Amino acid sequence: MRWQGRRGSRNIEDRRRSGGVARTGGIGGIGLIAVLAIGYFLGVDVRPLLQGTGTGQVQTTGGGQITAADEKAGQFVSVVLADTEAVWDEIFRQQLGRQYDQPTLVLFKGATASPCGGANGASGPFYCPGDRKAYLDTDFFATMERRMGAGGDFAAAYVVAHEVAHHVQNELGILSKANQIRAQVGQADSNRISVMIELQADCYSGIWARHVEERFGALERGDLKEALNAARQIGDDTLQRNAGRRPMPHTFTHGTSEQRQRWFATGYETGRLEACDTFGAERL
Repeated sequence: MRWQGRRGSRNIEDRRRSGGVARTGGIGGIGLIAVLAIGYFLGVDVRPLLQGTGTGQVQTTGGGQITAADEKAGQFVSVVLADTEAVWDEIFRQQLGRQYDQPTLVLFKGATASPCGGANGASGPFYCPGDRKAYLDTDFFATMERRMGAGGDFAAAYVVAHEVAHHVQNELGILSKANQIRAQVGQADSNRISVMIELQADCYSGIWARHVEERFGALERGDLKEALNAARQIGDDTLQRNAGRRPMPHTFTHGTSEQRQRWFATGYETGRLEACDTFGAERL
């Protein structure tokens, strides 16, 4: 991906050098739609960290010295976020006739707090509708490459785009409606709705990739393969197999590798929001 020397976003909140205690508020609805790939891979259920209720205090810690690699990762994320802003500004205006309200992306190392609960390196990137911010420990990129076989700068960009896509869903009222339904159904049905949300975010990420290519010419040879490989590596079935488990479809919350790749490709090929209606699709 051609990103160096390009405009970065002003909507970055860098907490990587901070420490102390941060107060968190209550979470609305039934909780957070989060990417749990790293927790799955390590065999750790991190959802309790991301679905705190009530008001409390969460320790916010810096990750130690900020290295040159950390600085580069922060610059990269800033450029990718700026691209999402330009793309979704245009799509909302052209396809919806409305304004896009840009999210903030929080960079952290070690642990931090959010209205959705505490976050640490094991939680992976996630979006919190409570404060309309995405949270990312950039060490996750190294984990993707070293432990999950999902390396490459565009694989990392796909992760950022996916979390921003959850903000797009929040802007469109999709998250709140889906969470209301999830609160009224059993676990299996709730998981299926979660899969629909995640696959739609993958499709929106594909839309973003298409527009970034057309508008900025930022994609290089092999970039799409990197994103599709990342989608494959974080499919529920692949993650469960890699963790030494037999895939159990009723427990899936993000979709299979095939589904995640296919919906990303759908977004990229069409570039249209209506093509990403996973809730009305006959086939997920």
